[in-house]
Amino acid sequence: MRNHPSVIAWVNGSDFPPPLEVERAYLKVLDELDWAKPVLSNATDTPGPASGPSGVKMRGPYDYVPPSYWLTDKKHGGAFGFATEIGPGAAVPPVESLKRMLPPERLWPMSEFWTFHAGGDEFKDLRLFTEALEGRYGKATGAEDYARKAQALAYDGQRAMFEAYGRNKYTATGVIQWMLNNAWPSMIWHLYDWFLRPGGGYYGTKKACEPLHVQFSYDDRSVVVVNDLPEAFTGLRVKAQLLDFGLATRFTREAKVDVAADGVTRAFAVPQPKDLSTAYFLRLRLEDSHDRPWSTNFYWLSTQEDVLDWGKTEWYYTPTRQHADLRALARLPPTTLALRTGPEEGGAEPAVRVRVENTGRSLAFQVHLKLVEAASGEEVLPVFWDDNYFELLPGELREVRVAHPPRRDAAALRLEAEAWNVPLTPP
Repeated sequence: MRNHPSVIAWVNGSDFPPPLEVERAYLKVLDELDWAKPVLSNATDTPGPASGPSGVKMRGPYDYVPPSYWLTDKKHGGAFGFATEIGPGAAVPPVESLKRMLPPERLWPMSEFWTFHAGGDEFKDLRLFTEALEGRYGKATGAEDYARKAQALAYDGQRAMFEAYGRNKYTATGVIQWMLNNAWPSMIWHLYDWFLRPGGGYYGTKKACEPLHVQFSYDDRSVVVVNDLPEAFTGLRVKAQLLDFGLATRFTREAKVDVAADGVTRAFAVPQPKDLSTAYFLRLRLEDSHDRPWSTNFYWLSTQEDVLDWGKTEWYYTPTRQHADLRALARLPPTTLALRTGPEEGGAEPAVRVRVENTGRSLAFQVHLKLVEAASGEEVLPVFWDDNYFELLPGELREVRVAHPPRRDAAALRLEAEAWNVPLTPP
């Protein structure tokens, strides 16, 4: 939008429609201007006094809701209609940003120094986000542990919202994320922070918005291919592998599917086997007939599912009565990563190709890659990764690309990698 400004609609009011005479005056001016774009009375579903129904909704949420919310809610912010501003809550930055936002002596425990960077009113603190973080992943032991768990929580939440609206695209006509970024260092509502550092939420969004994408449905456990491209695809192969916490395969299935231009195709449903570990994993892969991968996706799930307290829904969130139990992830056995890098030749912008391999015997969870200045160790920002905060099974290899500012000499840069169960790894 910033590089290619465009207007998708004109809205005569934001959270409320204008009074009757004001709306009539607006409509008269728009008619005289021969305005060609859609016109909405306001960004909520309150009818305009002159124009009638707006065709959109602004029913929240703005604070934490679990991934299952988006496909199960039928009254509020779930994946139906056009949502003009919603999101799954806080966006606590990676610890590197926290260390720049907060005095060293106030980094931990959480205090008013943290909430100073939150919002106001219902968003004045991180209570709901922290309850979810610790309910799902276990109590945080420090700022680094909290920030690490926050990236996984945000990745999962953002991915689920965009995937739900993508799957339901013909009854869920649009969704606008609240928000893209903030005007100062903030703990809430962004995909990348004040320092131009993207966190887990950014990459969860990027994953969900792949133009040809394979995904899991939290409502009916179906595996779905979502195509946002203007061309049809035939003979695609969808592969699913369900693994218990010890990485033993408990279910596999492969199906051949076709998907129409801008279409959605359900491939099959994934069962939940008996005697499954509380925390388990689902790995999805979409290939064409030549074995070329189009999309991969990886979910961490629980047999103890989230339970929402629908009767206590507020305008800004629906409470979670029971959180999915994913605490075992904090006890993943350690593993190791091997990194290989090389400059990309002949591209329009300076870039580095990175090959990351899990050389250990355990899952590498939330692999986080960073490009840093070799001399200072400072992270180079902004840079643009194909993928980040991803998972690797033992022996799995992933190649990703990172574009960096032209003024940077590639020889003066160093790659670093870490994961929940991998300490910082230089190449």
